[in-house]
Amino acid sequence: MLSLDGWQETFEVLRRNKLRTMLTALSVAWGIFMLVILLAAGRGLQHGVEHDFRDDAMNSIWIGAGKTSVPYEGHAPGRRILFKNEDIDAIVQQVPGVEHISGRFYLWGEFSVSYGLKHAHFDIRGCHPGHLFIEKTIIVAGRFINEFDLRERRKVAVIGPEVKDALFGSRDPLGEYITIRGVKYKVIGLYRDEGSQNELKKIYIPITTAQLVYNAPGHVHHIMYTVGDADLRQSESMASATRELLAKRHRFAPGDKRAVSINNNLEQFTKVREIFDWIAVFVWVVGVGTIFAGIVGVSNIMLISVKERTVEFGVRKAIGATPWSILSMVVQEALLVTTLAGYSGLVSAALVVEGLNRYLPDNEYFRNPEVDFRIALVAVGILVTTGVLAGLVPALRAARVKPVAAMREE
Repeated sequence: MLSLDGWQETFEVLRRNKLRTMLTALSVAWGIFMLVILLAAGRGLQHGVEHDFRDDAMNSIWIGAGKTSVPYEGHAPGRRILFKNEDIDAIVQQVPGVEHISGRFYLWGEFSVSYGLKHAHFDIRGCHPGHLFIEKTIIVAGRFINEFDLRERRKVAVIGPEVKDALFGSRDPLGEYITIRGVKYKVIGLYRDEGSQNELKKIYIPITTAQLVYNAPGHVHHIMYTVGDADLRQSESMASATRELLAKRHRFAPGDKRAVSINNNLEQFTKVREIFDWIAVFVWVVGVGTIFAGIVGVSNIMLISVKERTVEFGVRKAIGATPWSILSMVVQEALLVTTLAGYSGLVSAALVVEGLNRYLPDNEYFRNPEVDFRIALVAVGILVTTGVLAGLVPALRAARVKPVAAMREE
């Protein structure tokens, strides 16, 4: 490239054509700015959707009991399906790949819970030890329910932070007894949850205890399990096997989705990821198209610049300038414009994204917009490279200027 004098001359050429230079740089900067903003917006939407999956294990399958909608083997439609403890045992034994499994027994409505003179209302859930992994429950003190609690039907409870604050305040709840509908339960653990605020108001007790105390022997309202490292196809196969097993055990048509609903979190999450992969492709197409439009503008402006400076290039060649020096001069001008404009667009977009991160209120649809800095640098690198190529055609034209022809144009 050129020496320091050459750079000074390039700056002088740009200074003499301020409006043209500014408009050209603006088109290039706008391309990078839009690409970065669109990528950040796409990531913000993706984070918002992924945030909805934060509460439950991504590799989990959830099974709910409903009512039959078609007649089957002499049974009329409208028959309610009731899960039992034996259904959970059957799934573990006959569906390969099950990792953690748990049933849920809901104590419907908010129960009055008391400790001493303090009273509050909270949801109570009976569950198995595997629930800890399925619900992404994080134990911060004590422990979760274990197999001994189930086997011996112990009256123990694991409480959330909202329960702890309402009943115990700053006092340590471990080892204390709370009363739920006249029955005392020993607090053995304190948890936190990545889900919504409502998830922090739950009390977990052994499912066998809930079934016994609340007169529902063996009843299970919900079944869920994780599929370990299974991929999407394998998880779908496990869900199908589960449906067939439950259909056989409860005598309903295997295709009756109202009898038993099965939600595969891995399937749902994979579909969401595929959607955002396509969104990313669309963003890149739009962003690169915008950048390309800016590069075309650079090329056109450089052609105009070369046309205006035909005589100058002719004189330079007449006094000994080489074609390479002429070519370098034009390419350097294009390189300078695209580099400064690209960097300006990148910095402007980064400031906007940072502002969104700092001042955008929390919501469920758009969270933490961000762009991988390496991707942004690659985009700028592509911009600079294409900018040089955009200036190459006008530069070759300038390098081929003949001194005599240039003088005649004058």
